[in-house]
Amino acid sequence: MKFFDNHAHLDDEKFNEDREEIINKIKESGVTKFISAGYSLEGSKRGLELANKYDFIYTTSGISPNDIPQTEDELWIMLDKIKKIAKENSKVLAIGEIGLDYYWNQDNKDLQKKAFIEQIKIANELNLPIVIHTREAVMDTIEILKKYNVIKKGVFHCCPLNRELVKEALKLDFYISFAGPVTFKNSKNADEIVNMIPEDRILIETDSPYLSPEPLRGKRNDSSNVKYIAQKIADFRKVPLERIAEVTYKNAIKIYNL
Repeated sequence: MKFFDNHAHLDDEKFNEDREEIINKIKESGVTKFISAGYSLEGSKRGLELANKYDFIYTTSGISPNDIPQTEDELWIMLDKIKKIAKENSKVLAIGEIGLDYYWNQDNKDLQKKAFIEQIKIANELNLPIVIHTREAVMDTIEILKKYNVIKKGVFHCCPLNRELVKEALKLDFYISFAGPVTFKNSKNADEIVNMIPEDRILIETDSPYLSPEPLRGKRNDSSNVKYIAQKIADFRKVPLERIAEVTYKNAIKIYNL
């Protein structure tokens, strides 16, 4: 049985002391592919360094809504560099993570939208999917995706457990990726929403080092823990763990064109 963690942040400073050890642990756990996702210009560079060093690690390049600069001029310069990274490196599988976050940032909504739209255009130009971060911004996220067609579609990463968001995302042919929160005892609607997703649209991720799944909440997360998310999804859908491992692996291979 093999797993594909389609979203992690192995470049995070929380791994600085034992990154090699963690990578070996991940390999031994049955995770045969994972994505160390970009979220800023520097994070995208670090993700690419890891992807170029290890054959089973891939990456994405993008500026998240929580990492955009303060001015539009700075944003365009940064996005030109993101585009260059993605265009010149085959291990960059998508543009992301990109999107909107009104939970942490409400005073720069217009600039967030501009960054999101421009990175959709970059993805379309490079024929890459996108990886979407959305928090407390469901309506604006969906509105932009309806207005600006994404050619290769993409993934709602660590998808919020919101019925309307999931319904609209599926209508737009996006994939839904679940992380640690689906295992939390206080997650509302997790069972219902997991069962809303067609088998050919579901993905799993850790978003490590954050959001450790039960029974490891409060501890540093890493990609070896993706099996706990897969197991919870299997329990909700009343299928064997092997089935979830298989379909999520195939779906990741398909969306990222591997």
